[in-house]
Amino acid sequence: MSQVVNAGFPLLTATAAVPAVGAVLTAAVPAARRTAAKWLALLVSLVTLALAAVIFVRFEPGGDRYQLAESYAWIKDFGVRYELGVDGIGVALIGLTALLIPFIVLAGWHDADPLETSSRRWRPTQGFFALILMVEAMVILSFEATDVFLFYILFEAMLIPMYFLIGGFGDRAHSGTDENAAAQRSYAAVKFLLYNLVGGLIMLAAVIGLYVVAGNFSLTEIAAARADGSLEMATSTERWLFLGFFFAFAVKAPLWPLHTWLPNAMGEATAPVAVLITAVVDKVGTFAMLRFCLGLFPEASKWATPVIVALALISIVYGALLAVGQRDIKRLVAYASISHFGFIIMGIFAMTSQGQSGATLYMVNHGISTAALMLVAGFLISRRGSRLIADYGGVQKAAPVLAGTFLIGGLATLSLPGLAPFVSEFLVLVGTFARYPVAGIIATTGIVLAALYVLVLYQRTMTGPANEQTRSMPDLRVRELAVVAPLIAVLIFLGVFPKPLTDVVNPAVRHTMSDVQQKDPSPEVEAAK
Repeated sequence: MSQVVNAGFPLLTATAAVPAVGAVLTAAVPAARRTAAKWLALLVSLVTLALAAVIFVRFEPGGDRYQLAESYAWIKDFGVRYELGVDGIGVALIGLTALLIPFIVLAGWHDADPLETSSRRWRPTQGFFALILMVEAMVILSFEATDVFLFYILFEAMLIPMYFLIGGFGDRAHSGTDENAAAQRSYAAVKFLLYNLVGGLIMLAAVIGLYVVAGNFSLTEIAAARADGSLEMATSTERWLFLGFFFAFAVKAPLWPLHTWLPNAMGEATAPVAVLITAVVDKVGTFAMLRFCLGLFPEASKWATPVIVALALISIVYGALLAVGQRDIKRLVAYASISHFGFIIMGIFAMTSQGQSGATLYMVNHGISTAALMLVAGFLISRRGSRLIADYGGVQKAAPVLAGTFLIGGLATLSLPGLAPFVSEFLVLVGTFARYPVAGIIATTGIVLAALYVLVLYQRTMTGPANEQTRSMPDLRVRELAVVAPLIAVLIFLGVFPKPLTDVVNPAVRHTMSDVQQKDPSPEVEAAK
């Protein structure tokens, strides 16, 4: 790699390099110093959060589209560059990732402590936290990459640490034998890997096709060449390339019918890893739809919009219906997330500024609300040792703070006004209704079903008579409160004052709308008689 083209401190590289180096150092901590490894991982995640805050402060919403840019020569013969830059959408998602990782580390403080079972299997603490930090590094760098080949490498590479986190550090609350639990974890991890690898291989073919057509991998150069007419793609070529990219992103997102890996992965993973999957890693898929699908293939994106909106509607309703019928707490949250990703994808392809702003805010707000709900659910499950809803009841009498935080996380999930997800869901519905009124009306059924599965979950677990196992359940401890309380505070703050995010996101959305040459539909006003 040659010398950096840009002058100044490489802030974007540093923000990804800190957790990457931290992962190596955490893994190298001696086996007997497990506590030191935990504190090191937490410190590294906090330093990364501080760097993400610097990115947020230094980013100028009214400035260039991609800022804090870095560009290094990498593989010259193939035109591959280590090229980074952030727009408002990338800044928001980098902030989300950096914000959640310290809470994931704290919540998983004891999840990888040594555990001897009948098969004498040990859980390496250092490896658990090192893998989390490595995922953080790759996700942040994927939000910064403006070279398509670099993004592809990161898109695929993050599957490796996630595979080991799911398969090697599964949930201890399993109703079966140790052998059955191990088999379920292995199945979930392999299914996650295979689904995403297939999507990635199809994307690789599209990446190669894009290089053949464009002659380079630079997102900014390809977009500029398309804008000035120096690069033209045949309609069929653009559509095939779009489908290759979109398929991979739809698997990662996940979009129906490519979603089936998610309930298995979230159900068998520990609660912090489940949050890492749906609140962090899956956002790479929806982010890439905005940056690459719409940015590189605008005409094909418009061509595919009706089908994608239909698939998003199915995800919304199907995911919510299955969440209503779940008996497993974690699988309920997984199906709820499928429904929420349907809203995000529908907002992206509504091709309106309200829809795309709402979709971006939804990515951030869904990440925070799902983290709050899932992590509290994890604390609940660790006390009872069961994921089954039927094994609970009357928890609010024994642990009122746990029950209260669980309720707030659930209310955020159903997008209660005053909490952050309401703003994003409202914008998605308004933006969709403006162009596709029927789709907007059908999507509102997801709101009704969300209220049903969240409130029924709370009723069955927290209210009613306490059973023998929940009667003496301890309330949240200081470490657990340190995880939940800040997330709830952020949900409330962004629910009543989303302006800091919208100011950053809206200029990027305007650029995306310009890429696809779309304008918001004018409201129809009937003439006065």
